[in-house]
Amino acid sequence: MQAYLYEALANNKVKCNLCRHRCLIKVGDRGICSVRENAGGILQTLVYGKLIARHIDPIEKKPLFHFLPGTLSYSIATVGCNLRCQFCQNADIAQMPADHSGMIMGDTCSPANVVAAAVRGGCQSISYTYTEPTVFFEFAYETAKLASDQGLRNVFVTNGYMTAEALEMINPYLDAANVDLKAFSDKYYKELCGARLKHVQATLQLMKTLGIFVEVTTLIVPGLNDNPAELKSLAAFIAQDLGVDTPWHISRFHPTYKLTDSPPTPVKTLITAREIGLKAGLRYVYTGNVPGNAAENSFCYRCGEMLIERRGFQVGKLRVKEGLCAHCGARMDGVWE
Repeated sequence: MQAYLYEALANNKVKCNLCRHRCLIKVGDRGICSVRENAGGILQTLVYGKLIARHIDPIEKKPLFHFLPGTLSYSIATVGCNLRCQFCQNADIAQMPADHSGMIMGDTCSPANVVAAAVRGGCQSISYTYTEPTVFFEFAYETAKLASDQGLRNVFVTNGYMTAEALEMINPYLDAANVDLKAFSDKYYKELCGARLKHVQATLQLMKTLGIFVEVTTLIVPGLNDNPAELKSLAAFIAQDLGVDTPWHISRFHPTYKLTDSPPTPVKTLITAREIGLKAGLRYVYTGNVPGNAAENSFCYRCGEMLIERRGFQVGKLRVKEGLCAHCGARMDGVWE
């Protein structure tokens, strides 16, 4: 299928304007994502309708804690990614084309099939997740339009490296996003991810401006992005540029992919990071990948009462009524209905 958001150049080259890399691609070559190819001067997406994963998940697994809590989300992905994170959690599918000579796998599916399956499964949303939704943008866009017509919400779980053009194009149909803010160091982004921090910051700011509901996730890797000063700067960016109402998920690292020589994140580091976020003024700071973790519950920022009890990805008690704290009446930030 012909790709969206590209321009034809001289000598049959093309410039892809889907993500911030803005790859210049010669005939026969692919972009950094390894799933968009220049075929005789026409940019083609190679993953349209080729789903490598389809599951029904709790929305909490994205993680989204303030967006339709306790509901199910039909979750899909194709192979491919536009970043090369050395700690990639889903490298077997996200990095498949890059690591296996352009290999692309997946079952054929249409946007209508996805929406119908979501409705049958009792889902209230569709999540474009597991890999980077930007690289299967055309399929995500067409699916999101149909889903919106059926009253379903749409969610991106993303590295935030799409262009403003891509985000503005899908904005009418995109309700929420969990964005990885992987560190607050450009050096970290360049050396460990093959990206630039400023572009992710710009995407987050634009999402907030467009009215997309945003939650942020940071995977803490020992010795690489756990410096308290850096975490203070990251938390300050969220509070000042995105708003204190933006939930921040601090996630525990486990050795994987090309970063197997780093140990798992000490729980103490997560606790310290959470305290930094709260001191920065953030109302909702969560720690993840820690079994039996009380910091996955949601508390009212005004009265301190527990409003949402979570055990893993399951929601227990829910004390938010019409968006208000059931105890003191404070308006809770999020999408509740």
